[in-house]
Amino acid sequence: MADDVLALEAVTKSFAVGTPVEVEVLHGIDLTLARGEFVALIGPSGSGKSTLLNLIGLLDRPTAGRIALAGAETTRLDDRDLTRLRGRTIGFVFQYHHLISAFTAEENVMMPLLVDRGFPDATMRARARDLLERFHLGPWAEQGVASLSGGQQQRVAIARALAMDPALVLADEPTGNLDTRSSDVAFDLMREINRERGTTFLIVTHDPRLAARCDRIVEVVDGRLVSDRPNVATNGAL
Repeated sequence: MADDVLALEAVTKSFAVGTPVEVEVLHGIDLTLARGEFVALIGPSGSGKSTLLNLIGLLDRPTAGRIALAGAETTRLDDRDLTRLRGRTIGFVFQYHHLISAFTAEENVMMPLLVDRGFPDATMRARARDLLERFHLGPWAEQGVASLSGGQQQRVAIARALAMDPALVLADEPTGNLDTRSSDVAFDLMREINRERGTTFLIVTHDPRLAARCDRIVEVVDGRLVSDRPNVATNGAL
């Protein structure tokens, strides 16, 4: 469909292909994410969530099946084109912020723009500053991120993920390293961006409290998609 940001069709992933120890860890995954969805991806440890996220994030290729991102058939792209598409279409948020500690908050948020364009300019700086202001981090824009609190660092990481105005944000346990209050602040910011910009979010989480606040819950067990259901509680509240 035209409004689909992501479409997976019969996606499988195997490791050690062609060897006696070949193992298939994802089995025929079909998944579609539309523009503006806010989706939780859940499942026990070892279920294949991380492998699936790597495929969706174009960090790895499927063994079989089709992945389309923002209308582009990714299985036909070479590594250079995959890198370009990933950088311009997907934002990443991790459990650990992975900020560059020697850089300021503003410089960290500018990094995706710098990687894409190759040189800094005033437009990049303005974009980074606007995002930091939006996330209540304006006073710390020129401060080294190493001196910020954990919650502040994660907000910088979310701002960095949004620098390119991506169609899709992949968040891997984005609040798993935060206390409850900081977790709620980070989640609320992502939710605001989702509703205001129509950005699609796929959030991997072990936290049932967080999953319960998403609009749709996708569950993977033993490499298979076993459940894909709307969250009636949140949809009814919208």
